[in-house]
Amino acid sequence: MSGNNILTRFLIWRIRHINNKNFVLILSGIIGMIAGLAAVVLKQAVHFIQAAITGNFNYDLANYLYLTYPLTGILLTVFLARYILKEKLGHGITDILYTISKKSSIIRRSKMYSRMLTSALTVGFGGSVGLEAPIVVTGSAIGSNVGQFMHLNYKKRTLLIGCGAAGAISSIFNSPIAGVIFSIEVILAEVTIAAFIPLLIASVAGSLVSLVLLGDDILFAFRLQDPFSASDTPFFVLLGLLCGLVSYYFTRVMFKVEGWIGNVKSITVRAILGGLGLGLIIFFFPPIYGEGYDTIKAMLSGHDAALLSRSLFFQKTDDGLYLMVFLLGVMLLKPVATALTLGAGGSGGVFAPSLFLGGVTGFVFARFINYLGFTDEISIANFTLVGMCGLMSGVLHAPLTAIFLIAEITSGYTLFVPLMLVSAIAYTTASYFERYSLYTKTLIERGDLIPHDKDRQVLSLIHLEKIIETDLLMIHPRATVDDLVKLVQVSKRNIFAVVDEKGVMKGIITLDDIREVMFDEDMRRKVIVKTIMRQPPAKVSSAESMPSVMNKFEKTEAWNLPVIDNGKYVGFVSKSRIFNAYRKKLIRQQKD
Repeated sequence: MSGNNILTRFLIWRIRHINNKNFVLILSGIIGMIAGLAAVVLKQAVHFIQAAITGNFNYDLANYLYLTYPLTGILLTVFLARYILKEKLGHGITDILYTISKKSSIIRRSKMYSRMLTSALTVGFGGSVGLEAPIVVTGSAIGSNVGQFMHLNYKKRTLLIGCGAAGAISSIFNSPIAGVIFSIEVILAEVTIAAFIPLLIASVAGSLVSLVLLGDDILFAFRLQDPFSASDTPFFVLLGLLCGLVSYYFTRVMFKVEGWIGNVKSITVRAILGGLGLGLIIFFFPPIYGEGYDTIKAMLSGHDAALLSRSLFFQKTDDGLYLMVFLLGVMLLKPVATALTLGAGGSGGVFAPSLFLGGVTGFVFARFINYLGFTDEISIANFTLVGMCGLMSGVLHAPLTAIFLIAEITSGYTLFVPLMLVSAIAYTTASYFERYSLYTKTLIERGDLIPHDKDRQVLSLIHLEKIIETDLLMIHPRATVDDLVKLVQVSKRNIFAVVDEKGVMKGIITLDDIREVMFDEDMRRKVIVKTIMRQPPAKVSSAESMPSVMNKFEKTEAWNLPVIDNGKYVGFVSKSRIFNAYRKKLIRQQKD
């Protein structure tokens, strides 16, 4: 019996015995477990590579191999992606959002493993990015493909994508609540109570897989030692403002550097330039190597010497100012390193870099306040953790995810009040300067993602080329009105396109334009079409977005507009046809 027959029989049995709601719940648990397993495999692979190539480093000396490792990883990644996987890398979560918005939540099957392979090479060899985005892409691709395999509709496929993302984040940090909230805040536009339950199941499943296979060996965990003091509130307010400004700096530098290196046409040259630049930065500032969680652990545990190890600046002193200046350099160069990694062709995300930069920001801020000595010492560990929350909130525009992630990885809610305060201030400050997150900015500016506007979201699902009307008759500009009257007799429309022999539209004519002469036979033979034609109020392209087309309809108050591609007449698009297509899309979505 063929595989298709077995699947068909299973689907028929499922429809008879398991309703859609319960079936989605079952699938969510399975997807969460697979996403969790994928996260475990990826973490172990990266740790194995890093241990193999850096395990024998001398912590008291600068290691010149840092100049070559990132370049090696990026070149291997580019070769694998281009010639074997045949995929174009980039910001993975941005691609997921685009897929949900424009590709009916259908993700390529190869993405279930491609980002794992490429990110393992990039991060393992020191690429200054995180594993979270690649594993979210992996989990989302698993959810999408399971949905396709089970012949589920768009809405349920999208929900399973969210389940895959929730399971991935939950597993990689052992933070089931943060996994659910991340999926809601970043991946899914709308979530009902019915959709909330599958996300919970997937997130718990992912977390359980991680706990069973790794125990407490997760990317990052910390037990709080210092309590929260209300007297520190003014300092947390200042930290929130600082995190918002650093978030804006991170975002702007990312776009600038990625844009600069993206202008290099040759893929190989781009990889070499990015790899060499990254290696040079890491050579002088080793904490920028890889994800940076070891640096955060060192800051939290008070191992200051570890922050300067393997660096040219290594010195066994207790000079706090020296360390702060060094880490200030790390803060300034971390966004550059992340942008070089991604722009050069590496695979990874900005989730971990935002946490890393936030941790360094909080650490430097607390050390500076304590260095000034005009108040009682504040907790460096607490401010480091809250700084992580602030940067994540400002960069990713995901304040709730940031709050619950830090709360969960510290195994308590002692810092819940400062986490909420700093997250809110950082998000508000960053949003004032940069309205959209790193994930959504490019998509929204291109019109490929329309957040929080149901009408525009439905319109964006309509493809203009599918509703172009080509049954309107054409007339040559040198023809007479008499010729046009003959077309009127057989046409069902009251508008005609004036098109020359090269297919170029010269204008339009309506019945109102010829009403005065169409019943005068002598005048009909004398009047030339081009003398009475007029220009359309606007023109559109078949590749134009529907929100843009509707904007032209609103400005011109027209009911029909010509479609022109490469200077050639294609047909007309009517407002009534768009409304009809909109109504069908809306009804279909409600049914789904």
